[in-house]
Amino acid sequence: MPAENKPKLLDQVRNVIRIKHYSIRTEQAYVDWIKRFILFHGKRHPGEMAEEEVAQFLTHLARDMNVAASTQNQALSALLFLYKEVLKHEIGWLEKVERAKKPPKLPVVLSRSEVKEIFAHLKGGPKLMAGLLYGSGLRLMECVRLRVKDIDFALGQITVRDAKGGKDRITMLPLNLAEPLRRHLFRVKAQHEQELEDGFGQRASSLRSESKVSKRGSRVGLAIRLSLFTDLVRSAQRQ
Repeated sequence: MPAENKPKLLDQVRNVIRIKHYSIRTEQAYVDWIKRFILFHGKRHPGEMAEEEVAQFLTHLARDMNVAASTQNQALSALLFLYKEVLKHEIGWLEKVERAKKPPKLPVVLSRSEVKEIFAHLKGGPKLMAGLLYGSGLRLMECVRLRVKDIDFALGQITVRDAKGGKDRITMLPLNLAEPLRRHLFRVKAQHEQELEDGFGQRASSLRSESKVSKRGSRVGLAIRLSLFTDLVRSAQRQ
């Protein structure tokens, strides 16, 4: 491919990520870290750099930026992906990297009473979404991407498509959510048909895309942004 027609580096990164079916969040995170890496080294092309420059950047994150160990590891994963999958250059063992320290604390695990209190402050779409996350063990994006055909009310199970690792898996549909979910789907279908009749929207293939059906800003229950749920949880915990 002629140099003038070759995609820019970050576009190459995006293309490879999409070929491998990584999530959109992973794509955004990797592209952001690669941008930071390039800017940190004065906009030098990564092809002109190697282990030493990678180690310098990762050490900078730990020493100067005081990032968490998980953040530093994400940056490392992004750069390893860049060199191995895009530039086809293996990075050797990074001995000189100053590792970020893991905080000496245990994860917060809510008690049943605390969980009940949180749910008491939720209603409508956010409550149904939170119920699926909690009762079915779904990840956020798995919940948002659910399709009607993925829900088997007869067997009481949900098929999670293209889950972590690129594999499908089966999880349970809590009995107490079956009827609320049926009502939700009925309302969504009725709303969608009305919008089509009014000349707005298009066929929605997933619960996530349903949030784009109407340009008038209508929202579909399960396509609720995590920030809304997080704010509600924090509000409940403060009360």
